[in-house]
Amino acid sequence: MCGIVGIIGQEPAAPRLLEALKRLEYRGYDSAGLATIVNGHIERRRAPGKLAALAEAVAAEPLPGTTGIGHTRWATHGAPTEANAHPHATERVALVHNGIIENFAELRAELSAAGYRFTSQTDTETVAVLITQLIDQGLEPVAASQAAMKRLRGAFALAVVFAGRKDLLVGLRRGSPMAVGFGDGEMFLGSDAMALAPLTRRIAYLEEGDCVVLDSNGATFFDESDHTVARKVSTTAASGALVGKGNYRHFMQKEIFEHPTVIGDTLHQLVDPARGAVTLPDLPFDLASLSRVTLIACGTSYYAAQVARGWIEKLARIPVETDIASEFRYRDPVLAPGGLCVFVSQSGETADTLAALRLSKALGQRTLGIVNVPESSIAREAEAMIQTVAGPEIGVASTKAMSAQLTVLACLALALARARGTLDAQGERRLTAALTAVPAAAAEVLDTEAAVRRIAADIFEARTVLYLGRGQSWPVAMEGALKLKEISYIHAEGYAAGEMKHGPIALIDERVPVIAIAPSDAHFEKTVSNLQEAAARGAKVIAVTDPKGARQLEGLAHDCLVMPAVDAFVAPILAVIPVHMLAYHVAVLRGTDVDQPRNLAKSVTVE
Repeated sequence: MCGIVGIIGQEPAAPRLLEALKRLEYRGYDSAGLATIVNGHIERRRAPGKLAALAEAVAAEPLPGTTGIGHTRWATHGAPTEANAHPHATERVALVHNGIIENFAELRAELSAAGYRFTSQTDTETVAVLITQLIDQGLEPVAASQAAMKRLRGAFALAVVFAGRKDLLVGLRRGSPMAVGFGDGEMFLGSDAMALAPLTRRIAYLEEGDCVVLDSNGATFFDESDHTVARKVSTTAASGALVGKGNYRHFMQKEIFEHPTVIGDTLHQLVDPARGAVTLPDLPFDLASLSRVTLIACGTSYYAAQVARGWIEKLARIPVETDIASEFRYRDPVLAPGGLCVFVSQSGETADTLAALRLSKALGQRTLGIVNVPESSIAREAEAMIQTVAGPEIGVASTKAMSAQLTVLACLALALARARGTLDAQGERRLTAALTAVPAAAAEVLDTEAAVRRIAADIFEARTVLYLGRGQSWPVAMEGALKLKEISYIHAEGYAAGEMKHGPIALIDERVPVIAIAPSDAHFEKTVSNLQEAAARGAKVIAVTDPKGARQLEGLAHDCLVMPAVDAFVAPILAVIPVHMLAYHVAVLRGTDVDQPRNLAKSVTVE
């Protein structure tokens, strides 16, 4: 995830910005930059590569000024060059950005037609130019920032400084987190409190849609309607781990609320919205020549792989198998020449998955790792690696890592389809647009938390819960059951809905909630039939669906968690969020150790 830090201080900002950015290196990045206000003008230093390169640039050409912003960035549209590195600036405005601007292409075209020029390939520069246009039209900087925010679609956090205003720093948040730090005659802004820990212990958090205006004396918060609001200021603990939890009760809850950010950050490295196309890193094998694909993983990663099987077979028309890593090498697998084995792992160190990778290489397969840790064993030993940009995941039960994995796998499916000629350019643009809309839709899903709490209160005393789904909703049902088992210790099973009559229906009575993953897709009518059978036996039916599905389930479902209406292609990515939220709130009501459930470890590094 991109890292953001901003300072209105009493001493030179650049050294402090660099130190704060070092605390955000865990997020991963491939370029970095700073901007400060110097004698009323915006000055920048940017560099591709690690922070050491930026530090060298600042040492060679010092950057004075007590007000500034800094950024660590994953490359988006275009290479990780100085021109594409943040901060992006005009003569009036400089800003840094975490997230994705979905409608940047249309805004860029509008601004270009108005005579404004661009110097990068990024979506971020569009925001800087848009705010500049609004100031040129007579708006003050804060009003221009608020007006620009209303024009943007996507999930983002922005920190903005202005020429001639060393006393002003503006933060904007939609979907991506942002924290404000309070000092003694100084103020700070960060993408999370980890960056601000050396600077202050007094922290407040922007809520969804907020704008915050900082000067040396404090902060003024505005909600999405531009009304002044109060936000709680808390004193953080000294521990970095506790600082990282922010306002959330548990790390798992914090990480669930990071779903929109990690999806956007992962898309940034794999999608070029200007072309409406996926841009995978260079691979040492030809996707068009593959004979088959084998997806190998454990636990939650295996369910992500099962969703991907449907994507790849439907779009790329190539045979796909999914294998549980712990079973793969013991069944003496037959792997056809010219096949690709894909290994999905959050840690990149899962022992069974690593062993399966080594066997696949010995059997002559091409190998690809999809991991969250680029220095991990799987990343090093596979021929190629694609990183899930999820940042550290502290909660033992994986959440945001799954949505990042699904995002990578969806991009892989599109790339395979394009290479094999089974998806035309128009189809790729349509599905790519659906993907880039997911971060904002995911932020909407998080707004259902009150409904999730209500449903959790209705089922937390159950002894057994049955999850059902069809097609690619089936793996999501299994993921929901797994999460409930992991952290609440309630027995749960995830089943293909059509299999309910082949055994699980014997469990159903009024004491067994049935949770259905039921978007209004091609499988919806069949799923409804299964739910009618469950309801006839007294089950309390709860549906994870969209507005159309909710209307059709009136009178049948006891309750619905309603997701935004999206393309069926991306619906499984959104559906994992409510099942994670539900498991979390059930576990809280049962009083379990949510972040460290009994008998479980974050990474299974032994067989």
